[in-house]
Formats: sequence, structure tokens, C-alpha cells
Amino acid sequence: MNYQVLLYYHYTTIEDPAAFSEEHLAACKEIGLKGRILVAHEGINGTVSGTIEQTQSYIDMMEAHPLFKGIVFKIDPAEGHAFKKMHVRPRPELVNLGLEEDVNPHELTGRYLSPEQFLEEMQDENTVVLDVRNTYEYDVGHFRGAIRPEVKNFRDTPQWVRDNRELFEGKNVLTYCTGGIRCEKFSGWMKREGFGEVGQLHGGVATYGKDPVAKGQLWDGQMYVFDERLTVPINQVEHVIVGRDHFDGTPCERYINCANPECNEQIIASEENEAKHLGGCTIECTKHERNRYIVRHNLTEEQVQQAIELLEAEATV
Repeated sequence: MNYQVLLYYHYTTIEDPAAFSEEHLAACKEIGLKGRILVAHEGINGTVSGTIEQTQSYIDMMEAHPLFKGIVFKIDPAEGHAFKKMHVRPRPELVNLGLEEDVNPHELTGRYLSPEQFLEEMQDENTVVLDVRNTYEYDVGHFRGAIRPEVKNFRDTPQWVRDNRELFEGKNVLTYCTGGIRCEKFSGWMKREGFGEVGQLHGGVATYGKDPVAKGQLWDGQMYVFDERLTVPINQVEHVIVGRDHFDGTPCERYINCANPECNEQIIASEENEAKHLGGCTIECTKHERNRYIVRHNLTEEQVQQAIELLEAEATV
């Protein structure tokens, strides 16, 4: 494989995120990268892809920049680009916790745990493991026994934890996320809220899956990623499928977006069920006048009508 995907974040102070974003985009395009990078006053967070030479040029550029001293890259080999375009966008925050008073990870954060330490501690009976990602990320893969907050957005997680405080009182709380950036703030918030022992998986699941000692153990399913790969393997010892098909509940790890552009809900579905439902997550979405699956596959009106009639017949059984 001659391509690589870089996942990274770095909390630092960027005085003018808009101006930096513009300059950084030009630099990335000159190198030949593709990806998605967010820039805020509090730092940078990105995933980019390119050839080994291109990604190494980017690493060298970032490590030489005075703002990004100590930046850490998670590197995955790839068969090609993981993105179609290159975007660098300024944002008010790198991660939105929806707090009146934000958390500065440089001042307050949970204790860092190496993959080996995390593996050991999460097997302790007095430990609870909290997944601070989105539910659709959890549904395709997670640590065995991890708590899944019933929230749609990361910013809703603090209130969910407050409402379910009894789950964490007196426990050693371990938090984890994809690359570590969400845990930096969330573990700090939990400490500020008075939770005693709070740790975080340093480097996130992306680092855990590559550790030669932990070997991704006790991770079930795949890890969701925010690029065209969608999911990547983590557990090097055993693979347990936890994802379930949106339509029939059978084991599945294939994500698609609902073909209705006004819905665009991300669901797990086999190729067969995607075709059967014409890419829609509901009959209403299947019938949508701008159904992208119908356009993409150049289906005739007769084919569409037959598919809808079949779905409606099954729904009445």
C-alpha cells in the first residue's frame, strides 16, 4: 500500500483560525492531500490521506511548526485516498460539549492510560467503561461491557451522565473515543463535576488497536471512522460482530446513508437489504422523489413501483 491516512489532534492556541485555515488549506493542496481538518482557537483536529511521501511531508511540516510541538499522528496504511476533497474549516470549538463554561484540557483532564493500562483496569470489577462517542459509532463496535449513553449528539452526553450519576458514583471511570480528543475534555468535565477516579484511553481506540501488548483485546466489532472507509478493524485476537442490520437485525457491519437526501440517516444494512429498500431507511424515504439510490442505479418507474409494492405488502403482514 502506497497511501496512508493520518488521524490527529492537538490542543494549542491559534489566534486567527480563519486566516490559519486558509493558509493551511493552500499548503495541504500543494502537498496533494485530501481530507477534513477543523481549526479553532483551542487547536486543530484532522484526518487526511495521501501517498506515503505526501503524508510524511505533512507530518514534517506540522512537527516543524512552533504551535504543534509534540503533535502525535495515528497512521493507517491505505490502498488510496480516504477522501474525495480537501477541506480546512474554522470552528468555534474542536468538540462541542455544550457547556456554559468550557474545559481546557491543559488545565484539567483525566489521567492518561496506555493501552496496556486500559486493558488491565477495565477488567477490574470496580471499573465502569464509558463510551463518549455517538450512538452510531458504538453500534458498529465498542469495548465489551461499555456504557452506551442514550444520546444523539456528543454535546448531550454531560446531561445524560448527570441524569445517570448513580452508574458512576464510587467507581473507577474509564472513558474512550476514536482518537482521544473528545476524552480530553469529557474526562476533565467529569473531574470538575466531582467524579473521583476518571481515566482516559490515551490516543483513543485508534492507538489501542495497534498496541503490541493490548492487541485490541476486549473490543467487539469495528471502529467507525469519519472518512470513506467508514469502519476499520481493531481486535487482533478475535473478531466479534456486534452491528445489526437496520431492517432484519442480522449481524452486519456495513454502513450506508439513507438515499433520501432530506433524511441522510446513517444505518447498518447489507447490500441485499439496501437494494430491496432502494436505499431508504423507511418506506417514506424509499418513496422520496429525490431518492439517490434510484438515480444512481437508473431504475425505471416500473422497477421502483414493484419494490414499493413489495415493501408495503410485507409491512401489512
